[in-house]
Amino acid sequence: MAALKPPPRILFTETQIKQRVAELGAQISADYADKDPLIVGILRGGFVFLADLIRTLTIPCTLDFIAVASYEVGARASNRSPRILLDLREDIADRHVLLVEDIVDSGYTFDHLLQLLRTREPASLKVCALLNKPTRREVHVPIDYLGFEIPDVFVCGYGIDADERYRNLPYIASVE
Repeated sequence: MAALKPPPRILFTETQIKQRVAELGAQISADYADKDPLIVGILRGGFVFLADLIRTLTIPCTLDFIAVASYEVGARASNRSPRILLDLREDIADRHVLLVEDIVDSGYTFDHLLQLLRTREPASLKVCALLNKPTRREVHVPIDYLGFEIPDVFVCGYGIDADERYRNLPYIASVE
């Protein structure tokens, strides 16, 4: 297999990402100071962001994961019927839950997750997203903590893949 060339257009550098993640961590730590939140990472694209984010938190918290399929391999757009591939292990009833995701695009995946998790009666349920693509939004999703807004481009790097590649890049780039 030939070596892959990195995508050419960097949208956010490693330094910019680190700074913004630290800012988000400080805000989340302040907002959840006495709440012992359950931080829920949405696999797989958000795992790098989640790992960096929780290391900036100055509060006690617990961690769980949920996996959702919203893109098919090779697709450049989210489908409207996300599937839960891996559910939470923790009971979220009466817990303060913070969902951490890589990107909010059409909103269908988050809307689906929020509806599902609300039925489990958490004390609170908030969303933290590294990237927001508002021009693609078809379903309103509240984003309580946001890293960056991006235009309607397909991105990769910092845990986000393009056909299962480029997750290891330390920056976020657009894909041609």
